[in-house]
Amino acid sequence: MAPPILKLDDIFLSFGGAPLLAGASLQVEPGDKICLVGRNGSGKSTLLKIAAGLVEAQSGEVFRHPSSTVRYLEQAPDFAGFRTVQAYAEAGLGPGDDHYRVTYLLSHLGLTGEEDPNTLSGGEARRAALARVLAPEPDILLLDEPTNHLDLPTIEWLEGELQKTRSALVLISHDRRFLEKVSTATVWLDRGASRRLDRGFAHFEAWRDQVLEAEELEQHKLGKAIEREEHWLRYGVTARRKRNMRRLGELQTMRSQYRGHKGPQGTVQATVSDAQESGKLVIEAEKITKSFGDRAIVTPFSIRVHRGDCIGLVGPNGAGKTTLLKMLTGQLSPDSGTVKLGTNLEIATLDQKREDLNPEDTLANYLTDGRGENLLVNGEQRHVTGYMKEFLFQPEQARTPIKSLSGGERARLMLARILARPANLLILDEPTNDLDIETLDLLQEIVAGFPGTVILVSHDRDFLDRTVTSTIAPAVADAPDGRWIEYAGGYTDMLAQRKGALEERRKAEKTAEKPKTQEITASGGGSKGKLSFKQKFALENLPKEMAKAEAELAKRELVMADPGLFTRDPAAFNRLASEMEKLRAGLSKMEEEWLELEMLREELEG
Repeated sequence: MAPPILKLDDIFLSFGGAPLLAGASLQVEPGDKICLVGRNGSGKSTLLKIAAGLVEAQSGEVFRHPSSTVRYLEQAPDFAGFRTVQAYAEAGLGPGDDHYRVTYLLSHLGLTGEEDPNTLSGGEARRAALARVLAPEPDILLLDEPTNHLDLPTIEWLEGELQKTRSALVLISHDRRFLEKVSTATVWLDRGASRRLDRGFAHFEAWRDQVLEAEELEQHKLGKAIEREEHWLRYGVTARRKRNMRRLGELQTMRSQYRGHKGPQGTVQATVSDAQESGKLVIEAEKITKSFGDRAIVTPFSIRVHRGDCIGLVGPNGAGKTTLLKMLTGQLSPDSGTVKLGTNLEIATLDQKREDLNPEDTLANYLTDGRGENLLVNGEQRHVTGYMKEFLFQPEQARTPIKSLSGGERARLMLARILARPANLLILDEPTNDLDIETLDLLQEIVAGFPGTVILVSHDRDFLDRTVTSTIAPAVADAPDGRWIEYAGGYTDMLAQRKGALEERRKAEKTAEKPKTQEITASGGGSKGKLSFKQKFALENLPKEMAKAEAELAKRELVMADPGLFTRDPAAFNRLASEMEKLRAGLSKMEEEWLELEMLREELEG
């Protein structure tokens, strides 16, 4: 076994109340790919910062191999002093590191490198920070929520990068599928302590349940042992005083252990408030369209949503998922076409930007809408502090301002609010953001068992597979052009159907190509079984022309990847879109011509 390049042992840290970390450990060896898991607030990010040297533990041992390089993904990167994103990312490189790798990473993360760091959105800042830590390929990569704000194609690309990297990884994420694909070991942070499983996240939940069951059994045995000792002290032989005193001491120790046992944090307990049943037809959209300038966001799209459906929307950032969702729910009018909403609809919405939250508001005021200490849940009056407990908030937090909550706590608070209101149509825009795995489990159960209708936007593949009955996705996955298709089933089902459709299209194209080849041969394309000079010249030069067209297309795609380009310079956006359309058409024509000539050459030479 290789010696560790990073070791944290018996780490203790407290911020005045109960210890956040009490005996936590973490050991990283070359090539390790460790996922760090635990409830929101369990200290995962703090432990990672201690490993990175950004936070100092109050006690315990921290060892980093002197020759090892460490990179930590910051939640809030500091761009001070950098004129461009490229300069910021290159500042993370060490002597001898490849500068081209920064360009490669930025392009795959949807950035050009020329952006002004001071104007970046939260998602763009996260992508720039990812490029900076990945570029030098350090010995140890510490990644805290690396998939936040990334769309599905980018998440899948990042999975591939991390699977093949030589760096040792310690990562925190709430994306189950991402953890399953990347991790080979799991460290569970629970009640201040850590446990390690030398297997990936796919095996974690079964192992965790076994650990908790064994712990509960031990606690039960301890309770029974205390009962036996108390009975012996009351009714045993009192003449043997020394033995009594020893057993009395042992009993007190057992009582102390029993009282001091801190069980696992509870789970969120909640159900959706019942509402009047909606009509059978919930939404009917007929040939709806939407464009911004010359850019088509939705080309004629039709759908019928029935009561009980659970529909997922997926696609790259900027494809128009939220726009389509707003049109379907009547919040945004289509340019053409019609949207009809069904009868008796009571809608509850969870917005991805959490815009409904006033940071100065208190938790109690937000949950009750300022109507005192009580709220109505399923027709029953509930005190706000009792309802808060179901979502793991303490009674003393009732007067706490929302601005003091973590991202996960804010997500739980919004979930608590929308579940308290009667609804038969749930609109969930990125509902899984910042939720820990246990709360995700609850949300999954709520969505899967909801008697009404659900429409949700998500980048969480596992959540989609477990909940939705159909998936709406762009017709062209990597270059959305406004066309949307509804597929039966979840995300994995959608991928399988796309693959099947692609294979069928390829077969049809091959069948159609045979007559074309025969026409060329019959028309005397080459005398005495040879290609003509013109055909031979085209066959040799078309690959060069295609390569040039692909390079020009790649340059424009890099610029178009900037999500703020349309807002900043719509004329440039439209010009680039038009140029790309012409380049794609020309490239397609050249590919067809080359394929026909190559098939003819093979036939003549065969």
